[in-house]
Amino acid sequence: MPIYAYKCSACGFAKDALQKMSDAPLTVCPACGASAFEKQVTAAGFQLKGSGWYVTDFREGGGKKSEPSTAPASSDGGKSAESSSSTTVAAPSPAPAPAAPAPAPAAASGD
Repeated sequence: MPIYAYKCSACGFAKDALQKMSDAPLTVCPACGASAFEKQVTAAGFQLKGSGWYVTDFREGGGKKSEPSTAPASSDGGKSAESSSSTTVAAPSPAPAPAAPAPAPAAASGD
């Protein structure tokens, strides 16, 4: 149920009331008895619970990219069962450099 803020325009008494949305608004001031009790416009309140949501949530692999391993080379030339079954992630290659513009054709000289 929402909490509504009321204020009496006659005496200035203010009160918060817990009401159903379908309930009629209060009109009679509990302090002075005048029928000048009006509902105030207030910002909606909300409460955040839990650990929160992060940009890495719901991404494949937990969101962190794995670093390529830098294991030392083995003495058997890299032919062991461990090195043949493991896979490494290669770093992305840099973007190719733009091609240099073609040279302008030489002007022909006339006799």
